[in-house]
Amino acid sequence: MSTIAKRRVLSAVHSFFLSGVLAGGCLVPGAMAQEEEAYSDLEEVVVTAGRNPVAAEKVGRANTVLTGEELEKTQTRYVADALRRVPGVSVSRTGSFGGLTQIRLRGSEANHVLVLIDGVEVAGTSNGEFDFGSLQVADIERIEVIRGPQSALYGSNAASGVIQIITKGGIRNGFKVTTRSEVGTDKTLLGNVLVQGGGETFDVALSGAVRGTEGFNISGYGSEKDGDRNVTLNGNARWDLTEDLHFDGSLRLVDRESDTDDQDFTWGSSTYAEVIDTPSKVETRELFGGGGLTWDLFEDRFVQKLRGEVSDLQNRGRNNSGHYGNDGTRYHISYQGSWVFETPQLWDSAHSLTGAVEWERETYKNVFPSSASQTAQRRDLLGYVAEYRGEFFDRAFVTGALRFDQNNAFEDTLTYSASAAYLFAQTGTRLHASLGTGSTNPTFFEQFGFVPSSFIGNPDLKPETNFGWDIGIEQRFWQDRGVIDITYFNERLQDEIQTRFLPSYSSTPVNLDGTSKRQGIEVSLGLELFKDVVVKASYTYLDAKEPGGEEEIRRPPHSGSLGLTYGFHQNRGTVFVDAVYNGEMKDFDFSVSPTRRVTLSDYIMVNAGADYQLTDTFQFFGRVENLLDQDYEEVYGFNTQGVTAFAGFKATF
Repeated sequence: MSTIAKRRVLSAVHSFFLSGVLAGGCLVPGAMAQEEEAYSDLEEVVVTAGRNPVAAEKVGRANTVLTGEELEKTQTRYVADALRRVPGVSVSRTGSFGGLTQIRLRGSEANHVLVLIDGVEVAGTSNGEFDFGSLQVADIERIEVIRGPQSALYGSNAASGVIQIITKGGIRNGFKVTTRSEVGTDKTLLGNVLVQGGGETFDVALSGAVRGTEGFNISGYGSEKDGDRNVTLNGNARWDLTEDLHFDGSLRLVDRESDTDDQDFTWGSSTYAEVIDTPSKVETRELFGGGGLTWDLFEDRFVQKLRGEVSDLQNRGRNNSGHYGNDGTRYHISYQGSWVFETPQLWDSAHSLTGAVEWERETYKNVFPSSASQTAQRRDLLGYVAEYRGEFFDRAFVTGALRFDQNNAFEDTLTYSASAAYLFAQTGTRLHASLGTGSTNPTFFEQFGFVPSSFIGNPDLKPETNFGWDIGIEQRFWQDRGVIDITYFNERLQDEIQTRFLPSYSSTPVNLDGTSKRQGIEVSLGLELFKDVVVKASYTYLDAKEPGGEEEIRRPPHSGSLGLTYGFHQNRGTVFVDAVYNGEMKDFDFSVSPTRRVTLSDYIMVNAGADYQLTDTFQFFGRVENLLDQDYEEVYGFNTQGVTAFAGFKATF
């Protein structure tokens, strides 16, 4: 590691702990990971399905939960790779690990997906989307994916769904240290440590993960390797101040440096718009914090929450055009009150009423402005939320939500949602359905431009709006050893924002006329085939069209996954095979004028590996990724890696 890189790591560690001290002494931003009572079986609860956690069988919204145990068995190292197994999800990575990675739900844009880490929104304010290239799996307890419009619950950017990452928490009356080390292809090194502990009234978890790789050449020219270095520090805590008053908080710092290659936009060049070798580099620092107070009254019938969250993102880089960079912050404060009551004489029912008020401020600053007026911008939002949940006869469950957002920079928005689930206990059948509206505000970059020589902002843009509904059936079979879920969805996006190229060779964003139509089918299957042999599979059919009828780019009409895990020697060892299929999809080729659409070939990514618990303390593991050595592209012009191999050990004390 170079001297500069060492200094950046030390600076990251210093910033992490300094921010922890400041968060403890000032505003207490909030973490969803620990905000409720410790569930003995967290897999049966979906935290993100409402303003309060909901039992899985009562959720009407289409959802998928990936547990930390599943991620551990399949040796998954990045969240983006875990999400490839989720129905309705499309993943696009520009080249190597650490490269820009976009996640789309049901054919949406990446900035239509709200991403939360322990309840804190983590998308950049510049473009409104989260780059999954930085998100390691090392400290993650579970991943929840809620599909369909969720703006009535979460506001802007939840137009097509929500992805929540919940990190590992502490241990009451205990202490545990877990370490992992791994080496692999391209001089890849991984090391992480997780410390968990606590007493009668508190628990704490601290983790650190460092991953570095020399990488490979992501362009089609030259031989320069494009590497990545990622340092992630995370901490969360919960403290019972009294029997009825609880504090929880989380803090996360990511410091990374990623090499990349650029498209050559030198006019007249023989490689115009092609990805070529360049010394380009991106350096980012992401700081997220959250926490708050929960006050339980009247035997937990009235629960109040006061929360605050903060995110601070710094981005610096250089490319063929020179240096660039931006800073963005988001401050969020909310109050929520929930009242739970029962009416057994009326349909043997129970009810929950929730009201919330939220305030948010976003800022954006261009570090290398072309004019003083483009140095910094900010905008504020005030939102009001109401949610109802009802349960009837222990088999019918309904929810409804309404939200009104006052925006100081755009039109005010009103969004709604409703969902229902019905259980047939004797047959193991569950019906579920939902509908709702979503909105996505224009990004700072779309609104203000910041680069007038090539990209002109449009202050008259309207928020994008989405209406969607889905209906599905979940069926258990073979004495509850198997479960299959089939869901049909249909969405309509209006005022879609798209870049329009001007005769002056610059571009500007505009709201498209007409409606972008998306529909499809999502299938998921889980099956205990034999003792200690588990099969999981998913399939998505997606029909996503622009208003003019063209297929949306980077959304494969057909995609799926198939995974098998086998535990042996009394489950001291595990063998897994994991396959992901990505069908043909469209992308743009900018090397010709006018820009043309090209078809990216389909591919099958197969990973396989094994682990063995040598003692109660030490475990050894290894895996091979891209076993079939598939040559494929997820973004036109950017190469991807061939066969890679990794091995390492885990120790628990």
